[in-house]
Amino acid sequence: MSSPIFEVDNLRAHYLTRFGQKIQAVDGVSFSLKAGEILGIAGESGCGKTTLVSACMGLYIPPLHLSSGDVRIEGKSIIGMNVEQNRRDILGRKISMIPQGALNSLNPTRKVKDLATDMILSHDETADKRQVHARLRERFRKLGMPADDVLNSYPVQLPAGMKQRVVIGISTLLDPRVVIADEPTSALDVSTQKAVIRLLFELMDQGIIGSMLFITHELPLLRHVSNNIAVMYAGEIVEMGTIEQVIFDPRMPYTQALMGSMLSADSGHRDQKPVSIEGAPPNLAHPIQGCRFAERCPVARPDCKENQQVIRIVKDRQVRCQYAE
Repeated sequence: MSSPIFEVDNLRAHYLTRFGQKIQAVDGVSFSLKAGEILGIAGESGCGKTTLVSACMGLYIPPLHLSSGDVRIEGKSIIGMNVEQNRRDILGRKISMIPQGALNSLNPTRKVKDLATDMILSHDETADKRQVHARLRERFRKLGMPADDVLNSYPVQLPAGMKQRVVIGISTLLDPRVVIADEPTSALDVSTQKAVIRLLFELMDQGIIGSMLFITHELPLLRHVSNNIAVMYAGEIVEMGTIEQVIFDPRMPYTQALMGSMLSADSGHRDQKPVSIEGAPPNLAHPIQGCRFAERCPVARPDCKENQQVIRIVKDRQVRCQYAE
């Protein structure tokens, strides 16, 4: 079996407020990615997905701080690297990100070719601009874009779908081993979502991307994207398994509730009316005893609020619930 190219080991990250409060936004998250693998991370807003993205890239910019744990790319830890070393050796080259709100991530006052050129020159100051421009044209054509027209355009001149392709193109110019896609299909219509996902698959098939972490709050979407799925709640992974396990046979009550709260066109779910999840996630500024979902869980037992839940194997997948069967 091949070794993982990306490993996250018991990662914990917190925010410090100006009053000195500690918000444990990511708490004990572990997973790994092998070459060609796509892991989906799902969960409702505020569960820690975007904080996990920053933590996985080593971007601990106050008020975000590392509590403990490790992140390794091709066996090498990125924890403890200074900002300059991380930017030069890791970001873009080893780990790259397609940001949340990607449609607004491009500077509207600069042409696409200038933005893309800056990306390359920031990692190789000796690169010749003419060679860089030739490389950009070749890469953009490879991605199915009219290279000269797109490169000479300002972002505001491009439609949403093309702008998203540009962001993906720039994010993968250095052929990263791992791409973290933070809700890359949000704010896009269904047909454009399909085109974006198809492009990501093509990049993996061509070897431009080694593996991918796909972040979304739309759990059913991951059926068409990922190999495996991890569900987050209140900073923890509460269930992780294959697509069939997590979407069609969830064992953690939160995963069951999350699936039940969403519309789905999948067979067996079309006639089900979505049911909202009552209550709200716990306040992470305060210590939490017991299961973090207990206050909202429809099948919680009295001791669920007292006993801390740990990940265990249930039906060949990881579940954070002592009563899951």
